[in-house]
Amino acid sequence: MEKKSWFHRLTDRLYGGLPMSWPAVILFAVGTAVLTAVFLIVPVFKDTSFERMGVTFEAWIFFAVLIMANCKKPLESALKTFVFFLVSQPLIYLFQVPFSYMGWGLFGYYRTWFIWTLLTFPMAWVGWYITKRNWWSLLILAPVLLLLSIEAVGGFRFAAAHFPRQLVMAIFCLGQVLLYLTVFTQTRLQKLTGLLLPLAAALVILLARPQVDLTSTMFLPDDPILTEEAVVTVEDAELAEISVASTGKDSMVCIRAGRFGSTGFVIRDGENEYRYTLTIYEDEGGHSQILIEPAN
Repeated sequence: MEKKSWFHRLTDRLYGGLPMSWPAVILFAVGTAVLTAVFLIVPVFKDTSFERMGVTFEAWIFFAVLIMANCKKPLESALKTFVFFLVSQPLIYLFQVPFSYMGWGLFGYYRTWFIWTLLTFPMAWVGWYITKRNWWSLLILAPVLLLLSIEAVGGFRFAAAHFPRQLVMAIFCLGQVLLYLTVFTQTRLQKLTGLLLPLAAALVILLARPQVDLTSTMFLPDDPILTEEAVVTVEDAELAEISVASTGKDSMVCIRAGRFGSTGFVIRDGENEYRYTLTIYEDEGGHSQILIEPAN
């Protein structure tokens, strides 16, 4: 018998050799909730890959697959994965309440995660069959591999512009793709298919997706009082559409941005003329921002 490498012994242990009892599931749920709350509360983790654990799915995919692969039957997989999310997700919000200005209002965000928690039951039932390590396993894994590939490619692109932000997340997502293909597929063709198709699809999706899809209503920096006659002219109409949203003392403009960049725009209101520079940019946290300044 061929002796297995340390890596394969480790993956065999992680995905099929862990005692996934009910007490273990509960402790796992509480532990991940505590860790996630720390990443969300402690300021040093703000806008880092670690903070994403409380916002996006990549870490929770890892936890769910770990549970499913250590269950003996599909029903056990569905029940234990469901309970894991049912316990962990509300605890994350509960631990944050004393540290948040929103207080108990934080639980308003839990509704979305509760819907996903309900969906984990059927998903984990079907997901258990990845342990069969065949083409059906790869088909079941396909949506997960695509999501992780999109996050990995997007993370590496972001890290290239804002190094090293999101680099850990990108490596973690790509690592999951490679790990699952190693553990849950058998043939070289399955592994190559599972790697190349999601990565290619992720590249196409990210390249086809608009850089920015942002709509915002803003006050102008010099607080002009506009009338109903005000008309906006934008130098680069492909970068953004700008219109007058409200007039009078609370005059505001509505901006619909389609990509990053800068352009000038003019508001002509009767005999008055107001000139500005609009900049659409991505901050170091990965958020699209709008800056309006008076033109020189």
